[in-house]
Parts: sequence; C-alpha cells; structure tokens
Amino acid sequence: MVDILHRVGVKAEPKDVYAAIATRDGLAAWWTEDTKGESTVGGKLEFRFPPGGFDMEVLELEADKRVLWKVVDGPEEWIGTKVIWDLNQIEGGFTIVMFKHEGWREPVEFMHHCSTKWATYLMSMKALVETGTGAPSPHDLRISEFD
Repeated sequence: MVDILHRVGVKAEPKDVYAAIATRDGLAAWWTEDTKGESTVGGKLEFRFPPGGFDMEVLELEADKRVLWKVVDGPEEWIGTKVIWDLNQIEGGFTIVMFKHEGWREPVEFMHHCSTKWATYLMSMKALVETGTGAPSPHDLRISEFD
C-alpha cells in the first residue's frame, strides 16, 4: 500500500481550518462547489467534479484537530482508501495540516495525478482560510486530461 502525503501551514487558528475541512459549506468553498451530504460521524459526503466524483463516509471528527473519511464510491483506485486531516497549531499563528490519502494499492499514474490535484486543492483551502476566497472545482487549476 502507498499513500499521498502533504504538509501545509495555514496562517489561521485551528478552528478556522477545521471549519474549512469538516463542514459541507467549507468544503464547497475550496474543493468542489458540487458538495452534498452530511458531515457528521457516520454521515456521507458526496463530491462531484466535471469528470466524476467521490462519496466519503465520515469516520471521525475531532473538533479543531482531526477529520477522517473513508472512500465508499468513486474511481476503483479510491474505493476503500482513507483521507485524513490532522491539525496542529504552532507558534506564530500557524496551523499545520498533515494530510494523508492512504491505502492506495499501487502507485499508478492516476495516483500521481491525484497527488498533484490534492496539492492544488490544499492551496485552495489555504487561500480560502487566509483570504476568504478558494478555487473550488470548476474554478480550480487544471493540470491534465483527467480534469
């Protein structure tokens, strides 16, 4: 198994970063405008993009600290993987986001694409929290034919 890993510093309090990744409205403001469902433990979130989408079961929500989803529908490579967000506040007013999309069976080309897309979306989340404006799909940065 292989994982996608990213670390991003956001100049904001953990509660503000958590709101961006743990609420439907927050997610729609930086990941995809077409976000539906319930962001509660046991709930399901549906994310749609022009080429397709993903459904996530919410496994854990720890206020201002952690969000954990399991992919229950979407591309075959994503099914059964987990998306984890761990937040840590450090000196200087930064919240460090430790992001992991874990459990990929093998590092196929699509995984490389998804790693880059996650990075662009994490920058969108950072921009949303720091400036109030993200770049969710369909306004996101295009990187390849998979978009």
